[in-house]
Amino acid sequence: MYVMTLHRSSIGKKIIMAVTGLIWVGFVLLHMYGNLKVFLGPEYFNAYAEGLRTLGAPIFGHTHLLYVARLVLTVALVLHVWSAYSLTQQAHHARPSNYIVRQKVQANRASLSMRWGGVVILIFLIYHLMHLTWGLPVAPGVFVQADAYHNLVNGFHFIPATILYLLGVIALSFHLYHGVFSAFQTLGLNNQNTETSIKGAALALSLVISIGFAVVPLSVVAGIVR
Repeated sequence: MYVMTLHRSSIGKKIIMAVTGLIWVGFVLLHMYGNLKVFLGPEYFNAYAEGLRTLGAPIFGHTHLLYVARLVLTVALVLHVWSAYSLTQQAHHARPSNYIVRQKVQANRASLSMRWGGVVILIFLIYHLMHLTWGLPVAPGVFVQADAYHNLVNGFHFIPATILYLLGVIALSFHLYHGVFSAFQTLGLNNQNTETSIKGAALALSLVISIGFAVVPLSVVAGIVR
């Protein structure tokens, strides 16, 4: 019964945001790992991309598990954005107007950057899907449906796309660091004895993921991957 009313309270919204955020952390980590397969060459990378479509075969049909994963991630993203927006509005309405300036000065920079960073990540995510998943004409070059390697390399030869990608990665890095630590706090998984360790783990995770993502477009621009 409590689960059904979770969305009504501020702590419930924070739990929803924490859980959905961690779902996306898991996806981002796996996605980064998959992207690094580009260094193994076009044949291997394309086989990996096709393997995502046949995941679970022969028990599951072609792309069935892939669409299940997309559905879960979409629901998690919608709930994450909704809970973040709802909490922001709730805090805004609860703040006395006489103390707006003072509280903004005292506000945690991380919490402020999380909001704008989240907006940047959302814009980047939509463009990234249009660019390298849906194959929409948002960059020069021909999108080849069955050649993920070609699409990736061709896509990152377009410098504006690479710059946007790197800005998205930077925003993601900050979002991950503060978000993972906040999620552990919300779920009650940290205390005074573990706080430093969790902060260190969150920092390490954000650095690994951001470097792992950034190295691919930078390698294309440098001619290492071609």
